[in-house]
Amino acid sequence: MIKSVDVIVPIYNEEKTIETVINKLENTDFCSLNKRLILVDDASCDNTKNILSKYNNHLVIYKETNTGKGSAVAEGISHATADIIVIQDADLEYSPDDYNKLLPFIINGQADVVYGSRLKDKSNEKNFLFLSLIANKFLTSLTNLLYGSSLTDMETCYKAFRRECIKDFKINAKKFDFEPEITAKILKNKLRLKEIPIAYNPRNYIEGKKVKGLDALHAVFTLFYYRFFD
Repeated sequence: MIKSVDVIVPIYNEEKTIETVINKLENTDFCSLNKRLILVDDASCDNTKNILSKYNNHLVIYKETNTGKGSAVAEGISHATADIIVIQDADLEYSPDDYNKLLPFIINGQADVVYGSRLKDKSNEKNFLFLSLIANKFLTSLTNLLYGSSLTDMETCYKAFRRECIKDFKINAKKFDFEPEITAKILKNKLRLKEIPIAYNPRNYIEGKKVKGLDALHAVFTLFYYRFFD
């Protein structure tokens, strides 16, 4: 019986948004499951650490060196003990309320993994930067070609997992190659994966995207590597 959820939040230099994100997570009921936040600071160099020091009611992990989002998520997974694991970015691009759309499919035994797709509803395409949309569609199409899947948004942050299904995965990703790596392993292990449409409110250039062009090349390499060599 599903009773609990661990919410992993990878954080790097998010002093402007992290308090709002934590407050929203605290006020989201996550389908009434017992909830714990696992806040993983990836060696922030702004005021983020000082802000996190106020949240003694949550598990806060401070990494000594900055190694990227993937390693922060993997660190969070290694500390997870709940029945379900979800991931929440530390900016305001995704609404925590949308997890209440994803979790019932795991709670009711209909899926092992649920992705919150920003592109299942095509009206969301207008919210993407043009190059980000093209890159996302290319990587998702490549995933479907290599793994025989029918995903619409492989690169989404919003992913919910039955912990039992992924706890033995060895995550090698350090940066934004986490998304293709975890997706490749889910598909190769034939886990039951479902996509549900969610809202998306992207940050703009002034606020600063951390994903770079080189990350797309790493994603391509990752998809090929786990399809043919692992």
